[in-house]
Formats: sequence, C-alpha cells, structure tokens
Amino acid sequence: AQPAGGRSCEELTAAVAPPRLLGRRFNFFIQQKCGFRKAPRKVEPRRSDTGTSGEAYKRSALIPPVEETVFYPSPYPIRTLVKPLFFTVGFTGCAFGSAAIWQYESLKSRVQSYFDGIKADWLDSIRPQKEGDFRKEINKWWNNLSDGQRTVTGIIAANVFVFCLWRVPSLQRTMIRYFTSNPASKVLCSPMLLSTFSHFSLFHMAANMYVLWSFSSSIVNILGQEQFMAVYLSAGVISNFVSYVCKVATGRYGPSLGASGAIMTVLAAVCTKIPEGRLAIIFLPMFTFTAGNALKAIIAMDTAGMILGWKFFDHAAHLGGALFGIWYITYGHELIWKNREPLVKIWHEMRTNSPKKGGGSK
Repeated sequence: AQPAGGRSCEELTAAVAPPRLLGRRFNFFIQQKCGFRKAPRKVEPRRSDTGTSGEAYKRSALIPPVEETVFYPSPYPIRTLVKPLFFTVGFTGCAFGSAAIWQYESLKSRVQSYFDGIKADWLDSIRPQKEGDFRKEINKWWNNLSDGQRTVTGIIAANVFVFCLWRVPSLQRTMIRYFTSNPASKVLCSPMLLSTFSHFSLFHMAANMYVLWSFSSSIVNILGQEQFMAVYLSAGVISNFVSYVCKVATGRYGPSLGASGAIMTVLAAVCTKIPEGRLAIIFLPMFTFTAGNALKAIIAMDTAGMILGWKFFDHAAHLGGALFGIWYITYGHELIWKNREPLVKIWHEMRTNSPKKGGGSK
C-alpha cells in the first residue's frame, strides 16, 4: 500500500532513519513499517557512546577501535544489572568451592607425589645425564620459580593467547562481543570473566603482567595457590560488576577490558597485609615508598577518576578491585575460606562412598 502523500516505503525510511544507519553494514537494523498496523516500539541500537565520550574511547590505545560497534542500552538500566549480579554471586561461590576441593585433592596427593619425587631423583642419579637437553633446562627453570610465579605463569600465558587472538582480523567482532565488558552489550555475563584475560594493547598487557608477576610470590605466600586463584578470578568478575554499576548510574557506556581490576585486588591485599613493605616504580627505582601509602594514593586517584569521568582507564573497576582486596584480606578470609570445612566434608564423603556404591552395583 502506498502511504499518504504518494511517498514510497523506501523514501519514508530514508527520511526517518539516521544517515549513519543507512550504510550497507547497518541495513538490518532498519525495519520498514508501511502497513496500517502500528509497529511495536523497539530500542534503537546505538554506538559505544556519543559525543565526547565516544571520541575519548576512540583516542585511547588501550581498547579496540569500537567506533563502528553497535550496542543496545536497555530502556530500564537497573534491570541490566540483575543478571550480572546473580552471575557475580554464583561465580564467586563456585570459584571458592572449587578452590576448596582443589586444595583437598592437592593435600591428598601430596604424599604420593613426595614418594614419586624421591623415586624420580633416584632414577636421575643413576641415569646418564644429557648435555644441552632443552627439556632439562626448562624443568630447571621451572623448579627455580617460586610457588607464586608458577601459579601466575598460566594466567600470563592465557593473557598472551587472548592478545594474539585480537590480532586476527576475522575475530574482531567476536572479541569485542565476548572479551570486552559493557552493560550496553547483548552479552553481559561471560565477558565479565573473559575480559579479565583480554588486552588489546601490548603495553597494557605487559604492564599488568609485570605487576602480577612482581606480587605473585607475596600473595601466594599469604593465601596459598588455591585460595589465590579463587580470589583472582572472583576479583575479575566483581570489579567488572562495579564497573557495570558505575556505567549504568552515569549513563557513560563503553567497553572495558584488561586484568587491572583483578590485579588491583592482589596489590591491595598485599599492601593491606604488609603496609610497611617498601615499593618502587620500575622506571624510578631510587624513589621508594611504603605499600600502605601507595595503596592510599591509588584509591584516591581511582576515586577521583570515577567521579570526574576520566576515560583512559576504567577507574570504577580499579576501585572495585582494590576495595575487594582490602575487604577480603581483612574479613573475607575469615568469613569465606575458614568456613569451607562443611563443603570439604561433603566432598570427602562423596569420594569415600563412591567406590563402595560402585562395588555393590556389580
């Protein structure tokens, strides 16, 4: 049917739709409504941000180019936080529960590993040694690392792998969808974890991994390997949730990525536990300061950045990670980790009774 005034559907669409959505790439967002039935109101997709904030994200080298990425802000922003909230609580619980079971299994196998190690050392002593064996050199390097450094090696490897995926042009849309966290994106929950291992800038990744490596021995000595992994993974999700809340509250949507939130938890936990420890900046090693003063300065800077809307870093995620680290090392360890015994008992009973049940079914 021809609309009033003799104008065709195509002409009417061209007159109403924004010019930037008329390109071939965005044609699927335009619905022609030329019938007599009133079409339901739909939320228009929009780009990562508008005005100066979009330009600020475009200028930053720490995030991918998102000027052509379309996001879908909800007409009810508070509802956007419901699923991320449940995901944060559920994932944190699963992380600590898995860490408790992991620690139980590690302690159970430690005695057997001890005897296996004695046997291996005895075999190496009677076996002829090979000169220049690459595998032997790798094992020697690995054995010289601290427990904390061995623990974060896997985290660093995962970050390097994801960084390489960003270099594949055909994966750009997938990476932006799943490896950047944004409350205006269609995918809300999984990016809260995946973005913790995602860096677009080589400098950003190198700086974060250097800080993580530097604090790895201290944090693992304080928490242990299993508890550290639970805290680190939970911190990544919790810091992203705080970022979601800030973006929804201010209306300044935009993608975030990087391990900074989780690393801020590690840094804050160590500085809270050892406030008199001496720290230095890598490029200015002659200037030292206490860990407590460094933590206060970082929190003050991120608070100012969040209030003033600085765009270069996700200051809300940094602040959320730091506050979680302070809380956990002060109260969380007592409330969560030291109360893991009921779960471990249930797991122990399941492991103990499962062979008996298997034998009775024969």
